[in-house]
Amino acid sequence: MKALIYLRLEAFLFEYLYRICVRPLKKVSKGRGAWYTYFVTKFNYLGENKMQSSLKKTLYLSLAAVSLGAVSLVSTTSASAKSYAKAYAYHTLKTDATKRNVEATGTNALYTKPGTVKGAKIVASKATMGKLATSKKSGDYLRAYGVKTTNRNSVYYRVVTMNGKYRGYIYGGKTTDAFAGGIKSAETMTKADMPKETTVYFANPGKKNVTWDAPYLTQYKSEKQVANTMPFAGDKLVITDAAKKTREGSLYYYVKDTNHPSVSGWIYSEVVTTDANVAFNRATDVKVNFTNNGKTVATGVLKDLLADGSTTAKAKAVGTSVGTNATGKVIKTDAAGKANDITDWTKGVLKGSGYIYEFSNANASALLAAKTGDTISLSVKAGNQVTTPLYFYKSSGSVIEKASQLTVFKDKTSTPANANTIVLPKLTTEFKGVDGANYTSTDLDAFAQSNKLVTLYTPTYQVNGKNAYTKYTLVSVQSGSYGVGNQAQLVYIAKEYTDATSPVGDGTANSTETDTGHVVGDNPAVHGNSTAGGSTSGNSNAGGSTSGNSNAGGSASGNDNAGGSTSGNDNAGGSTSGNNNAGGSTSADKA
Repeated sequence: MKALIYLRLEAFLFEYLYRICVRPLKKVSKGRGAWYTYFVTKFNYLGENKMQSSLKKTLYLSLAAVSLGAVSLVSTTSASAKSYAKAYAYHTLKTDATKRNVEATGTNALYTKPGTVKGAKIVASKATMGKLATSKKSGDYLRAYGVKTTNRNSVYYRVVTMNGKYRGYIYGGKTTDAFAGGIKSAETMTKADMPKETTVYFANPGKKNVTWDAPYLTQYKSEKQVANTMPFAGDKLVITDAAKKTREGSLYYYVKDTNHPSVSGWIYSEVVTTDANVAFNRATDVKVNFTNNGKTVATGVLKDLLADGSTTAKAKAVGTSVGTNATGKVIKTDAAGKANDITDWTKGVLKGSGYIYEFSNANASALLAAKTGDTISLSVKAGNQVTTPLYFYKSSGSVIEKASQLTVFKDKTSTPANANTIVLPKLTTEFKGVDGANYTSTDLDAFAQSNKLVTLYTPTYQVNGKNAYTKYTLVSVQSGSYGVGNQAQLVYIAKEYTDATSPVGDGTANSTETDTGHVVGDNPAVHGNSTAGGSTSGNSNAGGSTSGNSNAGGSASGNDNAGGSTSGNDNAGGSTSGNNNAGGSTSADKA
């Protein structure tokens, strides 16, 4: 197309110059008039033909120069029009800001101006935007807050990352009806199940772990509701909503404080507690950390303490000496004033920790020096290691309370082979822990796996004159506490095989005694009378052990799903940290 235009333009110019210059000259030459004679004489040309030839050459060279100039002009104009687009006026987005949260798709870079406009520079490359697209951090989401459209009908959104690190224009498709191209709509929070207990308290009041108008970085410039929760220690908080950060998975609760509504907001789930005893009012209380080798193993709060020198006046201000009353709430003393026991309060705080109070001068001094608002540390020591006996149960297909205890094979005489007598492998360890300490279902499940207790068999027995055996598959384990008089309970489902010999043959006896106690609990005197007690955790799956709330279900016949043991979703001690309420807000423009 360009070539055709150039040819036509060249022809037009040639024809124009020819008509105004060459043709009139030829007409003059025919008449040999005065003008012609003067023209030749003036320029001293040798003759008519030479003059015309020279003039024609001059005209042709001029024509060529003009043609090249025209081509150059057309080329420059065309290149300029193709290279850059024109952006129309900027418009601020007015829709609900929370509906303008987006995430990068990784297909387009971020620019200082719409990408096709002259002068646009890269803020974040396509590769960088790709990293933001796959990030596991909420701070890498973006907020769209402005838009420009180009003369090519391309939409560019003005965006900023939630952490304020990147800000610029990114291609957003061909229409402003939806986010497309380099960004797409994002849900920064995902709905979560409400907890069973919805009344909670601040576990550690202070400047950290406060409430927010939105979980940190899930909305642009999310803000703290209060800078310090200490003045609200002890306030009853009611959970009204629950959600997780979509990228991190951290669980947050929305809590309402009826006493101080301004405190209400979102808070990280691990920094609130259902234990009212932990609620800490600095004007009246003392917080106690029980520690062992510098590690806190239990925490409690001595509440509503009496001021020293009074038997009735309660402390009302931070820094009030309350040592006498604090000591009396932790330990008991005899008539001579010597400590001889711990109080029910101390027993309750240490229950399940596996530690016991240490009567020492350091602890006594710390208690006597206590003032309201203080956090004191009292040392404890580990309790004795004990073996908790294992008990094996057969699921009845109903809840665990109706599961029947299995008999552990010892010998053919005292424990004859039948469908309810199991053979244990040689146990390499005992299920041992500090006396009184809690263990989780995950702890017991791990023990079962390492000791090959996931799949058990009966010895071969007779059914209608034919060999038979039953295979047991672990489906549920229970949490509990260590103790020689407690039960570590494992629940199985059964499947019987007839006209077959058991993998363990007639059964082999293994040692079930150690110097620290019974590895395996006593067999039931009459099979079936004993039932598993306590509660389980997780949904029971016949394909392997789950460590969550179990219904100990499953039929005794059914398909054989003798899979490995899985620990399921168990809160096996310790809290998840997630992105825990990082402080500070970005300083970028409000989007």
